[in-house]
Amino acid sequence: MEAMSNRPTLVAETGPSRSEESSDLPEGVDPRRLARRALEVIALLGVLVLVAVLAPGLGEVRDRLKDASPGWLAVAVGFEVLSALSYVLMFRPVFCSIMPWRSAAEVGLSEVATGSIIPASGAGGIALGAWVLSRAGMAKETIARRSVAFLLLKSSVNFVAVAVAGLLVFAGVLGPSQSAWLTLFPAVLSIAAIAGVAQIARIPAGPAPRDDDGKLRRLWAHSRAALVTGVAEAGVLLKRHDPLLLIGIVGYWAWDNLALWATFHAVGWSPGASVILLAYLIGQLGGLLPIPGGIGGIDGGLIGTFVVFGAPASAATAAVLAYRIILFWIPLILGVFAFAALRRDMAKPAGFIPCAE
Repeated sequence: MEAMSNRPTLVAETGPSRSEESSDLPEGVDPRRLARRALEVIALLGVLVLVAVLAPGLGEVRDRLKDASPGWLAVAVGFEVLSALSYVLMFRPVFCSIMPWRSAAEVGLSEVATGSIIPASGAGGIALGAWVLSRAGMAKETIARRSVAFLLLKSSVNFVAVAVAGLLVFAGVLGPSQSAWLTLFPAVLSIAAIAGVAQIARIPAGPAPRDDDGKLRRLWAHSRAALVTGVAEAGVLLKRHDPLLLIGIVGYWAWDNLALWATFHAVGWSPGASVILLAYLIGQLGGLLPIPGGIGGIDGGLIGTFVVFGAPASAATAAVLAYRIILFWIPLILGVFAFAALRRDMAKPAGFIPCAE
């Protein structure tokens, strides 16, 4: 295995016209379409900046942004880079442990960039990785199962953190006192969500679809099997106690939280750790809205949640705006170079490592 790991590319050994197939990207992640998506997000970010700069009544927000600490903003950028690299640490052990780290970085960072453009909590980036892995010889059922496991592991730490932080704040052990609706309620919901997801693995995967089944029935059968087996696989992966996987899972979430924390410091307000942890998950739910880059959904959710938790409206608005700009540009810049390298490697006709684990 180690001898294989220094081979730099990732495409299947078998199959006709590999170089031609590698350029035939699926519609959702076609470079031209992604470029249009990126321009849409940039335009929406520009609108938010113009509103903050020109709208009446937002003078305090403008002052906070104008006086923002360059040092703290640089720290936030550094944290976001570490969050993106942590994504790579998660990707390789979940999807293909024999993948070279170079290929893992190319695919993982390309996924992070795609996820910053396409909403749905990172599912858009997963679609790109699924296409690459299918070209590398991995079965569709395996890709679907591991995609479910990956998304579950990626989001699980957030729910665990809210459950723990919510209970500790409600009990008066951590942070400033908050109402039960802002502490105990989200903690109970998180615990219920964790328990509910864990029970999915006990559900039978169901029979395989028959050739004469209709499209909806086949879709339901495949989706059910992927969900049930994916949840089970997530549990198996956790039981392996792979240090890189665990560091990646926690790091991807923690560094992003710290980037948001740093932008608050940059604009002159210091939220407690409990406020960041609880507001982060609740505010990020806005990213589920089908808006390019989640612009408006995540921003509004985060700002509103921080204000409810006691942050000054001007500080919350300025910090979240700075955070969102960093959250968009850092993954995109890293991903553009990674995606270009990935396309070059996939176009090479020479020996590629199959990922058919």
